[in-house]
Amino acid sequence: MNKKPSKSLAQELDRYIAPFRYDGSGKFHLKDYKTDEKGDLDKETAQEILDANKRRMIEFQEKLYAQDRWSVLIVFQAMDAGGKDSAIKAIFEGINPQGCEVSAFKAPSSKELDHDFLWRHAIALPARGHIGIFNRSHYEECLVTRVHPAILAKEKLPQKLVTKNIWKERFEDISAWERYLARNGTVVLKFFLHLSKDEQRKRFLDRLEEPAKQWKFSLDDIKERALWPRYQAVYQDIVRHTSTAHAPWYVVPADHKWFARVVIGSAIVAAMEKLDLRFPRADKASLDEFAQVRKALEREGKGKK
Repeated sequence: MNKKPSKSLAQELDRYIAPFRYDGSGKFHLKDYKTDEKGDLDKETAQEILDANKRRMIEFQEKLYAQDRWSVLIVFQAMDAGGKDSAIKAIFEGINPQGCEVSAFKAPSSKELDHDFLWRHAIALPARGHIGIFNRSHYEECLVTRVHPAILAKEKLPQKLVTKNIWKERFEDISAWERYLARNGTVVLKFFLHLSKDEQRKRFLDRLEEPAKQWKFSLDDIKERALWPRYQAVYQDIVRHTSTAHAPWYVVPADHKWFARVVIGSAIVAAMEKLDLRFPRADKASLDEFAQVRKALEREGKGKK
């Protein structure tokens, strides 16, 4: 009797990935993606999946680091209180910090403003064998600068280059850059944590109630919240124009943090599995050298008896 071939890890996790992945094929409307999706999971089952994914990621990261060929860039974008920080903490718990680095991009410094808009992101890219996490990213240059034109004015671009086509041009530049990274061994995974306005309101209220969270709150958050429709329209434009087969967007339902972490962790683990990561094998010369070292250590042990 023939046995059915066992599913790969990526295939097992696909049910938590495929519904939220957009690679640029077909039409995209942000309103078609629910913010409160939970799949068929409850919090207990979700935690089991999260824990399993963490174990798998730790194993894959060790091989990624040892193999020293691929790198993984993970991009997080979200509205305020979208859950980026807590997702990073929960999903990457236990990862060896030697091979993983988080870069949080705030308002650009004067030095950064003296360079092109991708410069500060390019110098923060993960090295081969490493995982790099962008907490906010190069996409802020098509988001905040578009919602607030005064910020774009500070970027010192020659005036004749600031045309009605600038956002289309930036989409093209970013897509070309991500294609270049993919062609050079960097896996690009992009997550937009899709939060509802009502859930953001609840999380803001929680921050005001809990002393340990109050430091996260700013009146600027409320000012930005008033621009919610504008931000949603721009995010839709970003996903629609920068999703590709080599760098798709994952529109992650973010109202339930526990489900968002299942989607994100599953997508990362599935992508790393496809790299066929392995520990490097020693060549014959190294094996011969190991044999000599072993003999020397064994002789040293006998000499102490």
